[in-house]
This record gives sequence, structure tokens and C-alpha cells, in this order.
Amino acid sequence: GPHYSRPDNLLLGRNRNESSSKELLLPKENEMGRRILITGASVAGNVAAGVLGRHGFDVTVLERAEEFRDGGQNIDVRGVGREVLRKMELEQAALDQGTGEKGTVWVKQDGQEAARFATDEVEGDGPTAEMEILRGDLARLLYDAAKDHAHYRFGDRIASIDERSDGAHVTLAGGGTERFDAVIVAEGVGSSTRDLIFPGENDPRWMDMTIAYFTIPRHPDDDRMWRWYNAPGKRSVSLRPDRHGTSRAMLCLAQASDGEQDWDGERQKQFLRDRFADAGWETPRILQALDDSDDFYFDVLRQVRMPRWSKGSVALTGDAAWCATPLAGAGATLAVTGAYVLAQELARDASISQAFSSYEQQMRPMVEKAQGIPKLVPRLMHPESRIGIRLLHDVLGIASLGPVRSLAAKLVGAPSEEVDLSRYAALPVRKRR
Repeated sequence: GPHYSRPDNLLLGRNRNESSSKELLLPKENEMGRRILITGASVAGNVAAGVLGRHGFDVTVLERAEEFRDGGQNIDVRGVGREVLRKMELEQAALDQGTGEKGTVWVKQDGQEAARFATDEVEGDGPTAEMEILRGDLARLLYDAAKDHAHYRFGDRIASIDERSDGAHVTLAGGGTERFDAVIVAEGVGSSTRDLIFPGENDPRWMDMTIAYFTIPRHPDDDRMWRWYNAPGKRSVSLRPDRHGTSRAMLCLAQASDGEQDWDGERQKQFLRDRFADAGWETPRILQALDDSDDFYFDVLRQVRMPRWSKGSVALTGDAAWCATPLAGAGATLAVTGAYVLAQELARDASISQAFSSYEQQMRPMVEKAQGIPKLVPRLMHPESRIGIRLLHDVLGIASLGPVRSLAAKLVGAPSEEVDLSRYAALPVRKRR
């Protein structure tokens, strides 16, 4: 069978149209086996591990970071994603660990409000959802629920995968080869395992937007609102609350990539200092905090567009499969839902290829809907001139008025295309390891 390894001795697998003569079947639950390897211990990886573990699979989770990664920015879970957390009995805990964000405010240079969407005045979820939680807090909640049902290994990654008739023989960067019935890649947008197994298949859609996130010291003026400030030159600066006594800063620049995502952190920070030096509002204190930030994240936004999400005994899920970018406002909802659907399909079908195919059939419409965000949207939200900013504020100001407020908020709500979870059995209550 095909063998995938890094970096050069990459043998490509069968042609996409050929089907494997040997159907990969999962051993029945009472047999030894049903061994699954998940790579990536963030939101999607932990959901898959928890669900598969509770269904009695032998699950190993591999994470390249040396220890569990907390930190990260505000994410929200909406609609069907909330339903998944409810089925995993984690919905209330996720609400309890929310950031406490009370809504979204667009501010002018002097800090005066231009438009306000408070969560308690909007029907349903607006820009700020009911479930706003930090990425690290949600991932930690899911990890705590999964770690009794799965083996976790930190500080290692996949070096190569050899597909054989009895499954995937996986060689780890740290040494050693092990056999698994299936491998789930639940990594990020720049997933190296995806690029190893599906070389050249990702056709990214660049969103012409550069974004940086980091945590800064809280200031007495920081309230419970997401404060969004626009500066001329297609720039925005925002501050969001958390429940850790700090504030979360975000700097955005609407421009095409010039390779900045591949620079080292110091060069990226200098780039931001140069580009935001004269931005105004709270920007000086945000830039000042850059030096001491220990969770600096910088990316040039691009969607992952894959023609298929599985090959042999390997499947992709979460951002590695379909990163929709933060602009879609659906990343966490898709990660939670997709990993749950994939795990449930493996639990209900003895054939791995059939489970992978059903998973893709269930998730494609929701993913495509979320990825359909026009590039125009980030451009409209990042005007070039002061006049453009004034116009944006006027439009948002009208949208935030009583009669149209809930309608306007719905435009930024959950993806309208959702998956029907009723086909899946309830999760078995498993004794902890």
C-alpha cells in the first residue's frame, strides 16, 4: 500500500477514482482492536476522542506541543454545536466558563460609541453569541471529559504512515511504529500531517486579511463588551473581555498576503508595530504589551479547500479539513460538530471507508455554507478612509436600532445549514479508566 513520510520520500497512493479492493473493516467491539489515532489535542481532536472513547474504541491522541495548550482567543459555539455539547453533557459547563462578554460596540477614535449590539437586547445570537468562550477553556473542558477515555501523548507527531491491508502503520517522529485501524487528523489550518498524506490537494482561498491575537493586561476602562475600533488604511483594533483578569487584543489588516505568515514572531511583531503605530484609540497600550505576550498568534487568513477529507484509513476534521477562517464566525461550531459526526459514523458503521464517506456527506453542506462568506465582507468592515469609516458607523448605527437590530444580528449568526444529529445513538456512559 502507499507509504507517506517526510519530507522527500513521499510515495503517492492510488488514483482518487480507484477504489481499494480490500474494504477496511473495523473489528467488532468485543474483538481486540478498533484502535484509533487522533492527531491534535484542541477542540476537534478532544471531541472525537471523548465520543470514540465512550463508544469503547481504543483511542490514542497525539499532540506535538509538549503539554496541553491553554490560551487562545474568544470563540463562540452556536446552533448544532451547542446541541453536540448538550449530548456530551458539557453545555452548561461551557456556558459557566464563558468570557462574560455582554455584546459588541463599535467605537470612534475618542472612545465614544458609534453602534452597540448588547446580547440582552438581541433575539438569538448576534456578533456576540450566548456561548462565548476562550479556545483554550473549551479545549480544556473537552480534554478533561476525554482524558479518562483515551491515552494522550504530548510532544510527538506523525513522521510517516504506511497504508497496509490491516490498517495504518504509523511511525512517530519520536521513534517507534504502531498499527491503527484509522487515523483522524484534527490539526490546524497549516496541518503538516494533511500536507503529508494529501500533498498538493489543498487549494486555499486567501481572504486578504491579516490578523494577530494576544493577551494583554486588563485596564480599569476595559468593560464586558467586545470593543471594535476602525482606523484608516483598512485597519481594525479590538479588545474583548475574558474571565482570567486580562483582556484579549486583536489587530486586523485588510490586505493580500505577502508571505507574512511564514516570518518569525519577532519580525511579525515589528510589522504590526510599524503598521499600527499611528492607529489611535487604545492601540499604543496594545502594542506596548506585544513584547511581554506569551500567546502571540499571527496569521494571514485562508480557507482550507479540500476535494476530499479522507484517503484509505486517514480522515481530516476541523480546521485541517475545512478552515473557514474567523470571518465565517463558525470555526468552533464546525469543529465540534464535524468531530462528533465523524466519531459517531465510525461507531455506527463497521466499514471505515463507508463511515468516512457518510461523515463527508453529512458535513459538506454545512461547511460549504460557512465557507461561502464573500471576500467583500471583511473589506466592508475595514474601510480605507475616514469617510468610509463614518459611513460604516452610520450603517451599523441604524442596524443597531430596535426595529432592525435582531434582523441585523442574525446576518452574523450561526450557519443556516446544519447537520441532523438524530441519526446518532446517545453516548454510552462508560466507566472511567
